[in-house]
Amino acid sequence: MSRIVVTGGAGRLGRSLVTGLAGFGHEIVSLDRVTAPELEQDGITQVALDLSDADAAASVLAEANADALIHLAAIAVPFSAPEDVIMRTNAGLAISVLHGAVRAGIPKIVAASSPTVLGYGCPTGWSPDLLPLDEDTPTKPWNAYALSKLLIEDTLGMLQRQTGDATRFAAFRPCYVIAPEEWAGAPTQQGHTVRERLDDPALSAPALFNYVDARDVAGFADTLLAGMTGIPNGEVFFVGASDALAREPLADLLPQFHPGTAGAAAALTGTLPAFSTAKAERLLGWRPQHDWRTELASADALLTKGL
Repeated sequence: MSRIVVTGGAGRLGRSLVTGLAGFGHEIVSLDRVTAPELEQDGITQVALDLSDADAAASVLAEANADALIHLAAIAVPFSAPEDVIMRTNAGLAISVLHGAVRAGIPKIVAASSPTVLGYGCPTGWSPDLLPLDEDTPTKPWNAYALSKLLIEDTLGMLQRQTGDATRFAAFRPCYVIAPEEWAGAPTQQGHTVRERLDDPALSAPALFNYVDARDVAGFADTLLAGMTGIPNGEVFFVGASDALAREPLADLLPQFHPGTAGAAAALTGTLPAFSTAKAERLLGWRPQHDWRTELASADALLTKGL
């Protein structure tokens, strides 16, 4: 069992990550501007503070006596605030929290990035050389959110160059997160249900039909923290489902919404997703455990039973 600090723990992904890690037996300290009723349970301590206050963040991190930190706190949706606000907020939080964690002597530091760093959806066009996309795909951010996420990855690199292997670092890029209750019909991050995103491919096309069950993110984080000392320092991982959030093969769908991708997309036959998690499997032995077909069937079965 480890003592883990999670920033942004009261947020949408944060709540699932915190409860998931607590379920694995870890002791969790959740840091956020507010507390969440869902996190009021044994093994979880919530602390409300402004993480952009570097001194306050450093003080709390020093007092936490943590074995690891997972940094989620950020403006989480592109264009949900002015570009300058997104950039200042996410970049400022990265420096405040990640540098504060190093100062506190936390030996394992992990930060959430985003698949958007690859630049898909660029208004002037985007066409990858190869699909599926992986950690070797060039980064080409075209908006403040994506750039701020790439800056988070670069901040980890900066701190690694300062500390060497005395501190272990890693970043992960979670795909479009679906919380457990959303399989049963609760709205997803963009306000649509999972079924609506499946029925209308245009809703999932901007994200290249990627997704990940929030419980799989918790499972990945648990696996990553256990294996960080046995892999190269500063690795970056995609974390996603093993299939696409689509009823048709992406070989057919992607060219409809992203012109110029037909050649590369031809490799995405059957249910193959646009993002590969092969690196996480190779280095950590991690595989996603949830897929939309199984989860929707289970939700239907519960509804039929009246549960």
